[in-house]
Amino acid sequence: MESGDRYGSAGQGADGGGFGGAVPPPSGAPGFGPSLSGPPSFGAPPPPSAPPTVGPPPPGAGLRAVGAGLLNLTGLGLGYALLGRWGRAVGCWIATGVLLFVALPADPDGVPARVLVVYLFLLVLAAADGARIALRSALGGSWRPVVAVGLGVVLLAVPVGGTVAYGGARDEAREEMLLDRLERGNRKVAAAATQPFGTVKGEYEAALGTYRALDRDHPDSRAAKLVPDRLKDFYDAVSSPYTGKQHCDAVEPLTYLRTLPGSVGEELLGDLAGWPDTPLAESLYGCGVSRLGGVAAGGSAEFAELLRTFPGSASARQVAPAIGGRIDGRVTEVKGGDPCAATEALRGLRSTVAALPAESVPGLSAKAGKGIQDGVYACGVDQFKEKEFGEARTTLAGFARSYKGDGRAAQARKIAIAAEIADDRAAAGKRLPPSDPPGGPRMELVISNDAPNAVEVLYTGPVTGTVSLKPCGDCERYSASAGPALACKASGRSYPKARLQLPAGEYHFLYKHGTGASSRVDSYAAGSKVQPGYTYTSCTYVVERGPLGLDLPLLPDYVEPASAPPLSPSRAGSSR
Repeated sequence: MESGDRYGSAGQGADGGGFGGAVPPPSGAPGFGPSLSGPPSFGAPPPPSAPPTVGPPPPGAGLRAVGAGLLNLTGLGLGYALLGRWGRAVGCWIATGVLLFVALPADPDGVPARVLVVYLFLLVLAAADGARIALRSALGGSWRPVVAVGLGVVLLAVPVGGTVAYGGARDEAREEMLLDRLERGNRKVAAAATQPFGTVKGEYEAALGTYRALDRDHPDSRAAKLVPDRLKDFYDAVSSPYTGKQHCDAVEPLTYLRTLPGSVGEELLGDLAGWPDTPLAESLYGCGVSRLGGVAAGGSAEFAELLRTFPGSASARQVAPAIGGRIDGRVTEVKGGDPCAATEALRGLRSTVAALPAESVPGLSAKAGKGIQDGVYACGVDQFKEKEFGEARTTLAGFARSYKGDGRAAQARKIAIAAEIADDRAAAGKRLPPSDPPGGPRMELVISNDAPNAVEVLYTGPVTGTVSLKPCGDCERYSASAGPALACKASGRSYPKARLQLPAGEYHFLYKHGTGASSRVDSYAAGSKVQPGYTYTSCTYVVERGPLGLDLPLLPDYVEPASAPPLSPSRAGSSR
């Protein structure tokens, strides 16, 4: 125990009436000091008759202990200071300083619990220790116990008030943290609004997760009260393609917004929960219309989704009129300058109609089909006029096969024949074959086949058509030099023949050799002029050439009349 903790020794008195020190008794008081009756003794003092005893606490010590304990309980170490225990007072100041260092500035999570437990333990220990010391020693100075207790009670307001103030600061720090979290979510939304939805969907999801967490975990915070307004901004950002009339781009984000009531909750979303329905229906319609007439049933996916999801909407009721109007427009374009493009658009429209419920687009499939039929014919004719003979042949031959009952099928076959000839002999494509043959006399053209393979002869001029000649079974290939002199002239041999009655005029022929002919040279084109009053002959045969290549006999441009003196047969054919 420190010196001064004991109230004097045996035979000493103490004044317990105040916070003063002990006053020694008068020198002449009985029982104190040396005896006055005899001379002083210079020897060792006699041993005491009894050991020293601790005297009872002086009057007012309990009140002093309470005051010291309360002053220490403030965390300021004032109880120790009044007792003169400066080392202990400094320890209290250090403990309080450490607490303030840890606690300030206020953190949203507050002071760690273990720090608080340790500090409170030290406060209680200091209060108890101060009270203990005050019970055993007097307080110096002019302080009185009542004043010490009153001061302790007043100063207890310091830690209590500090705790309250710290709680408010901590709550404000938490509010600021939540507001900052809300602002980070807002920045994510603002940045994502400038990017395609598919690439930033994750950013939107993260921001939405922030809003939901604030509303769920901190419903009374200022940040949570701002969440409904931020959700409105969120919806505006996600649906920005719809605002910009980018209907196809708006379909995916609006579909996403329509799913949020199930995950976020209608209570939080309020009026926003049902808002995406009308914009999504309008976007599905607008996107479908923009794709009408394209390949692969353009617009069918959007229209089908619209009719399935919003069957009673105003947008759904516009689908059939929109498609019908687009079909009418393309039918008109078939008669214009680019019938092929209009026909392709009509095919796309018919595919779109076929992908939709028939009851929602009644009669539109038949309307598109009739437009396609007219368009195919017009396209083939236009291709012929544009000298695209290969495409014209394919288009019109397909028309004749697909629409056998159409009155234009015969003319389509004629144009296809002329186009095939013109693909090898451009002069045959100068004009379209006439649909009706001319009147007047007709001349006969006899075509003989002196080739071991079948031959198909295509011709166009005042009339257009084809004729086929069977193979000549006994015929052989000729040498290049012998062919013109010997072809079709073997006595006693019956050559396959075809007889054509042709009006006078300029004709173009294409000889197509079939089975048995060379795959390298299987056709031959030539021109001839048929004049009135003559009978014409033509012979097709095959000649062999030396090892250096092939040789073709030629058909004269003007076939000699049969009535002339001995004539060589007209030559036309291919060689091998």
